[in-house]
Amino acid sequence: MNYLPTLPIDITPLMAFGLMLIIGAVGGYVAHRISWLPSITGFLLVGFICGPNGIGLLGQETIIKSQILIDIALALILYRLGLSLDIKILWRSQRLLFTSLVESSATFGLVFFVLYLFGMPTPVAVLVAAITISSSPAVLLHVAHEVGAKGVVTESTKTLVALNNLISFVAFSATLPALHYSTGSDWVTIILQPVYQLTGSLLLGCALAFGLHMIIVRTQQAAQYKLALVIGTVMVAVGLAHELKLSMLFAPLVIGVVIKNLERETVVSDLEFGAPFELFFIVLFVFAGARLHLRELIEFAPAVLVLVLARSLAKMLGTTATFALFKEPLRAGMSSGMLLIPMAGLAIGLVQTSGNLFPQHATTVTAIVLGAVAIFETIGPPIAAYAFRVAGESAGMNSGGMNEDSDNAVKADAL
Repeated sequence: MNYLPTLPIDITPLMAFGLMLIIGAVGGYVAHRISWLPSITGFLLVGFICGPNGIGLLGQETIIKSQILIDIALALILYRLGLSLDIKILWRSQRLLFTSLVESSATFGLVFFVLYLFGMPTPVAVLVAAITISSSPAVLLHVAHEVGAKGVVTESTKTLVALNNLISFVAFSATLPALHYSTGSDWVTIILQPVYQLTGSLLLGCALAFGLHMIIVRTQQAAQYKLALVIGTVMVAVGLAHELKLSMLFAPLVIGVVIKNLERETVVSDLEFGAPFELFFIVLFVFAGARLHLRELIEFAPAVLVLVLARSLAKMLGTTATFALFKEPLRAGMSSGMLLIPMAGLAIGLVQTSGNLFPQHATTVTAIVLGAVAIFETIGPPIAAYAFRVAGESAGMNSGGMNEDSDNAVKADAL
């Protein structure tokens, strides 16, 4: 009876996408019933319950097969974040860049120091420190949308998150030669592999961004196709990056940055993805919850807890100190620092990349970073919601984060 299905039925990526949406919707509803709990925490919780360490509805094989869906979700989120990085504003007000460099350096230095004290091998400590510079754009964007946050601190922190992820990727690439050397790689690999990944991803993102810009400029009258062109370009970037062994995370971020800075008129950068874009947030965080491993978290718990404290302290002190240096309100610096604490998407992607390049360090790096991600993704949404209230930029509150003479002037002079 060849016409009957083979049992048990395999959960395909398409089925997994649907299951994650349904599971996430249930988690979001539960979170909605608890007024102080952000929906992302609900997504993570139900993802963990239904994952391999829970009831197993989303098994390990299903998670592996569904990775491409997560890559696309992350790529779209990073593309959207790249749109917040306006080079013209950075050029006019370099305090944003200075703030990011200070807190990124503080994060790298403090995380490396505490891991070194815990006896971690130097290559592992350096790699993890570079990864932990990154911040989660998904938490920032989703919680900002959820609480209706608008204002100078919100917009400037989007730029800081984008800069964090750029700096993290560059720092990660810069550490690769030392790691290749420590594992006995040949000199060609030591020199060329990091250069290829960084420059290749940059060139791929730039090329696709220029192509997208040219097509959209020539088809402005058919505005209904802009969203299809953007999503199509980002998906092509993910596919090409995968085939060319480039970064599927960095290339979409570059596309967003280049598009934002190419446009003389807001043709694409102000394009609203609409309510369906929330589906990618749901899938991403249900997936992240399903990937949480309690065993790894328990095994490296002391190092992970100290890393979480060190990274949070570095982000908070770095931004607060630079804000104070430029005589900005203390609560603006504190709230921006809190909004940089969540960590997920890029960190997970860089862990996967490092695992492929250095399998001998994969277990330790994965355990430490994913253990930290588990904590940051649990505490991150409530902290972000609180930070928006501290800044006075949640819906229904007056924006009190920074000086506001006019919208354009503030954006140019923020930080």
